[in-house]
Amino acid sequence: MTKRFFTLLFGAFLAITMIAQKEGPRPQRTPEEEARKQTIRVARELGIKDSVRIDTIYRMHLKYARWRQKGLTRAENMQRMQAIHDELERLLTPEEFEQFMNHPSETPRRPHGTQLIAPATSVQPTDSL
Repeated sequence: MTKRFFTLLFGAFLAITMIAQKEGPRPQRTPEEEARKQTIRVARELGIKDSVRIDTIYRMHLKYARWRQKGLTRAENMQRMQAIHDELERLLTPEEFEQFMNHPSETPRRPHGTQLIAPATSVQPTDSL
């Protein structure tokens, strides 16, 4: 009886897993779509209205989106991300770049060369049990 139950449970789990995998991989965005989406996000976050600046940021995002399509290694991808931050730092005003790096709707973007370290939390024991 127990053996049948576990066999049935395993079969149900296997069926659910196969149904979940049937959807397949997400379709990849083209470099143009990716650049457009990133540019819209940056322009919206920073309130940029100047079409010349938006076009410059779009061309920068398009360049790096095409670079990403080449199947980069982890080290090359880290270089790409660093290059994006360096170029954005040149294109944006210091105030805009600071706002971009610390946008509240997402986790803060890490400044150059720093690692994310979780803050130390102290747990105080409670006497009420």
